[in-house]
Amino acid sequence: MRARKGGAMKRREFIAWVTGGVAAFPALWPLASRGQGAAPANQPASAGADNSIGQVASMTGSATVTRGNAARAALKVADAVYAKDILQTDVNSSLGITFDDETTFSLFANTRIVIDSFVYQQGGHGNLASFNVAAGTASFIASLVAKTGDMKIATPEATLGIRGTTGIVEVPPAGGAAAPTIKLYPDADGHVGRIEVFNRQGTSLGALTQGASAFALRPGPGGRLAAVSYQIPAVEAARDRGTLQRLSLTHTIGRQMLIQRQRLRGPGRQGPNNQRPRGGQNPERAPQQPLNRPQRLPGQPRPRQRKNIFNEPKR
Repeated sequence: MRARKGGAMKRREFIAWVTGGVAAFPALWPLASRGQGAAPANQPASAGADNSIGQVASMTGSATVTRGNAARAALKVADAVYAKDILQTDVNSSLGITFDDETTFSLFANTRIVIDSFVYQQGGHGNLASFNVAAGTASFIASLVAKTGDMKIATPEATLGIRGTTGIVEVPPAGGAAAPTIKLYPDADGHVGRIEVFNRQGTSLGALTQGASAFALRPGPGGRLAAVSYQIPAVEAARDRGTLQRLSLTHTIGRQMLIQRQRLRGPGRQGPNNQRPRGGQNPERAPQQPLNRPQRLPGQPRPRQRKNIFNEPKR
């Protein structure tokens, strides 16, 4: 009974320690609730398990999410996001999202994006992600899905194949004179990926492979869509540098939040380095046995001690 009572005290102390740690970080409260079994307010009612695919890493102003047949709901930092979500930023607002593979999007004001699909498994071969930038401006840092699987970004005019890189997609309001643009920039480590551009019928229109290169999507011969290369003006390039700096900061914040997110999900959702001990034992409650000493069963006589013939006194 004493041993059992001591074990209970350890568990209570551990729970108190965890609760106190989360209380010090208000941004993690929604995550803590999900880790303890409570679903966030905007989680689908049919989701018995945590099937979220990312979370809000940063936000200024206001933004909303439309999920299924539910009405638009306000978002806040650390809210979870799910496949099929429609995210919308308001005027003078921005929104940063980091997904489970560390891919990060930063949405400007008046931007609407749809998460068509997202599948990521560490070490898996079927990873895929599909996003639809319906309107506005979205910058992104593509991460593990783009490197190990298939990542696409759709616009009203074209589909982009993302091959592990950093970029900016601008979709002007319908009816305007401005053309949609696609820009490729180097990653933070200097690596330059690749953005392939296809029309809605799947025909290749070209590929961006050089840092600070861009396409404008304009009507070509016969009215067909064409990806026209252009030199990014100095004023626009300076604006993009500020955009990428904010994107990089959101990416850093999102990665740190992702670590907390994985911890709060529990061992069942962790990688191979967080496995339970073999046999289902709890190492904290496993009986500790002295090394190299046989265990004596109840009623069994003590084993005879071996004499030390070197130190035994002479008779």
